Amino acid sequence: MNEKFDSIVDNKWWQEIAVVAFSFTIYTLKNDWMLFSSMASILMGIFFYLILYLHAQFNRFFLLPILFKTRRPVTYILLTLFGVVVFSIVLYEITTLDMFNNCRLYQNSHQRSYVYQLASVLGTLVCILSPIIVFKFYRIHKRRTDEALLFNQMQLNSLKGQLNPHFLFNTFNTLYGISLKFPDRTPDLIMKVSQLMRYQLESNSKQCVSLEDELEFINSYVQLEKERVGYRCDVTYDCKIDNENAYKISPMLLIAFIENAFKHGTCAIEKCFVRIFITVEKGDLHLHVVNSIPTKKTDVVSTKIGLKNTIERLNLIYGKNYKLDIQEEKNTYIVDLKLQLKKFV
Repeated sequence: MNEKFDSIVDNKWWQEIAVVAFSFTIYTLKNDWMLFSSMASILMGIFFYLILYLHAQFNRFFLLPILFKTRRPVTYILLTLFGVVVFSIVLYEITTLDMFNNCRLYQNSHQRSYVYQLASVLGTLVCILSPIIVFKFYRIHKRRTDEALLFNQMQLNSLKGQLNPHFLFNTFNTLYGISLKFPDRTPDLIMKVSQLMRYQLESNSKQCVSLEDELEFINSYVQLEKERVGYRCDVTYDCKIDNENAYKISPMLLIAFIENAFKHGTCAIEKCFVRIFITVEKGDLHLHVVNSIPTKKTDVVSTKIGLKNTIERLNLIYGKNYKLDIQEEKNTYIVDLKLQLKKFV
């Protein structure tokens, strides 16, 4: 129903019909349409309206471009006033013809005056041009909005396309590290990795997924990392959600921060830690990730594609309606993200 209504509102011809209906109603009320007692009066009223409508369309197609395209407002105002005067004279001369003696249109003496005709021409011009200009700017704004949304969607798809190989690369690095130390557990871990890959592929074509599915994906990834570094790294994962099924989120929006914590926080042999806290209360998501920074770092290959793309996705999806704070202290790296989730309708 809403889509049908939107299509009618966006249709240029329906907009034209609405303008005519609106201006014609104002015109008939102004001229006591209910007192027209004969077909001759009705036809004469329509004839007068068509002259006023013709004047407004002349202004629209020949004078308005001077204002909007050539940016000459003074010229437009002068030509508009000249047109109002000319059409007012035409209407005034028509009211003096003998054909008006037998109809009840413009019976009062003041209605047949030049001042009244001048006011009619000017008033009808405003009544017709105002909604036409509003609809014109509405169409321009909607077209630009649609173009911006399409461009943003193309950017998001591009970023997701870059992020997926990045995640795949990191995941297989994790699997490789586990297989070296625990080769007998490799088959089970391959099955877990395949489940992560399946979610990644299935969610790739979706703009949003349920928060429950996203958190299950994050939990599976954390468990996989625990298999790799849990014997030498203190891994904490705490998730408190008031209602998982009520919210949706862009897929794989949080995983880059968690990947980064494991990648750089566990790259040393000495005792290290990764702490992940996710809370959602009344739609407000708060991700807090803290990882240790080893004093003796090993060389870690890092393209920084994951974090960079995730921040760009946040900017495209939320604009300024999110808060990301990243701090690198002496021994810890802290990521603090706050954003408002959307609810499933």
